[in-house]
Amino acid sequence: MNVLVVGAGIGGLTLALELHQAGIPCRVLEAAPRIQPIGAGINLLPHAVRDLARLDIAESLEATGVETRESVFFNRFGQLVYREPVGRHAGYAQPQISIHRGDAQLGLLAAVRERLGEGAVELGRRVTAVADREDHVAVTVTDATTGATGTERADVVIACDGIHSAVRAQFYPDEGTPRYSGVTMWRGVTPWPAFLTGASMVRAGWLASGKMVIYPVRDRADQAGNQLVNWVAEVERPQRVSRDWNRSGRLADFIDVFADWRFDWLDVPGLIRGADTILEYPMVDQDPLPRWTFGAVTLLGDAAHPMVPRGSNGAGQAVLDAHALRLALENNPGDPRAALRHYEAERLPATTSVVRTNRIRPPDTILKEVYERTGDRPFDRIEDVISTEEMAAISDGYKKVAAYDKDLVNRQE
Repeated sequence: MNVLVVGAGIGGLTLALELHQAGIPCRVLEAAPRIQPIGAGINLLPHAVRDLARLDIAESLEATGVETRESVFFNRFGQLVYREPVGRHAGYAQPQISIHRGDAQLGLLAAVRERLGEGAVELGRRVTAVADREDHVAVTVTDATTGATGTERADVVIACDGIHSAVRAQFYPDEGTPRYSGVTMWRGVTPWPAFLTGASMVRAGWLASGKMVIYPVRDRADQAGNQLVNWVAEVERPQRVSRDWNRSGRLADFIDVFADWRFDWLDVPGLIRGADTILEYPMVDQDPLPRWTFGAVTLLGDAAHPMVPRGSNGAGQAVLDAHALRLALENNPGDPRAALRHYEAERLPATTSVVRTNRIRPPDTILKEVYERTGDRPFDRIEDVISTEEMAAISDGYKKVAAYDKDLVNRQE
């Protein structure tokens, strides 16, 4: 079986490691002529880290990133709403890892090249079309340097080519524009002294009056010993830009919302202003597809299920896709088309639930409840606003939908 992986993002590189471990030959074609550490922070939740640990890559990613200790919620006045331990600190067998996306991608790339060979990832090779020929898949590839277009042959093609997937667009040419949530986010990373536990993931405020997500992604980021801290500012705005994870943003478009967010535990406007680069992204998703698999071609990760980036779960779902696909191919060695159908049958409904839950009831629904019940005003006692049990139920409900309920994850070790 000869598998062609389209895209060298988190999902594509993880899939390459999974297939290699299973003894299934593969190559990765990446449209970008070089891979650079761009973007901002991501979280790898315990269910994803479990699968990465099986690939013997989780430990090196953890050493590069930060093992998150707690998830903590505040209102926009800096008042503590709720906190809960996460990862190993909550009794999981695996940690939760906060890491710069570029660090994670480069770490996975290094592992793929070391294990599969330097030529396993071919850069500057853009896949523009696929054609299922029953006994093989013909893949149209354009060289980024020369502009020359040619055709390659594979037994199986897995499209991991992200939110702008050319393969998805081929199968769904009339899909339409992405669904905008009404919220735009601005992101950046800033060298900053450790705050709270030094490994806290903060969600603060609410979308109607401004919300922040803040967490460290790298220790000892400079000679002063600062951490590299990821921040995401989320504000209700009309959509101004199309979706592009690497689009530059402007400080002036949102800093006014957070100008007075100075707390005894963090100077939020100072953190924002300290970033060298700001990225802007409309919080969009797309309705779940009726199918991903067409003969010997299927979709994975953002190409299959782009979701609103709430819940810290996008990269993790791609990792879970990769493991499920590897198992399906292993269990159907003589019938890869049946394997892809089994993979879809398992992962499409699971990710559909996550996409829909991210729209209406992700973990930060806790902050929505506090915002609405207090009328966006400070409170005297959080217990008079919402009970700890209700907040825990919101958090635990999302964990079940996203398949990282502690008992489930630990059983699957």
